[in-house]
Amino acid sequence: GKLTLPGAFIPAAERYNLMPQIDRWVIRSTLEWLATEMQHPGVALPVCGINLSGASLCDEMLLGYIREQVRLFGVPPGALCFEITETSAIANLTQATHFIAELHALGCSFALDDFGSGMSSFAYLKNLKVDYLKIDGMFVKDMIDDPIDCAMVEAINRIGQVMGIKTIAEYAESERIIDKLREMGVDYAQGYGVQAPQPLVTRAQPRLANAAAG
Repeated sequence: GKLTLPGAFIPAAERYNLMPQIDRWVIRSTLEWLATEMQHPGVALPVCGINLSGASLCDEMLLGYIREQVRLFGVPPGALCFEITETSAIANLTQATHFIAELHALGCSFALDDFGSGMSSFAYLKNLKVDYLKIDGMFVKDMIDDPIDCAMVEAINRIGQVMGIKTIAEYAESERIIDKLREMGVDYAQGYGVQAPQPLVTRAQPRLANAAAG
């Protein structure tokens, strides 16, 4: 009856190759929630970020599964933004490039998560046609007191803006950080300074299980 955080179970799921099953459950649960929201007139659907594991990126059947679920629930593909980490994208560059192109063709958007953690980040970015760059939180969380972290955030944001990619800063934990990000021109912030994580709820079913989206 206790909540188990992702950091506790994801390493075990990765070790035993269970992440593709978990990712599929998250995709289906998120689409089910969005379909329920669509039943209420005047409700504007949010864009839901869905994290995908590196194992799912290499799953040749996943694209077909996503298309099938989108069709089944009738959810506009534009309401979905899939996220993979920079490390996974670089390790599986050919698959990532194909995956992103296919999802764009479907109408979904794509985010590169934890950007800046790899040594070759900028070199690979030209080959990955993403819509959002999520600036690695390890730079964001101490950017107020660490000028090097601050410069890294500024550089990543600048590259993103030049390339026409929206930027999202992770680990925006305080108003001071958010104010600094706004001053830099970062497009979005994610973290406890914005809002703590919340379970997905609907008007029809207020206790719907958290689909872990976003």
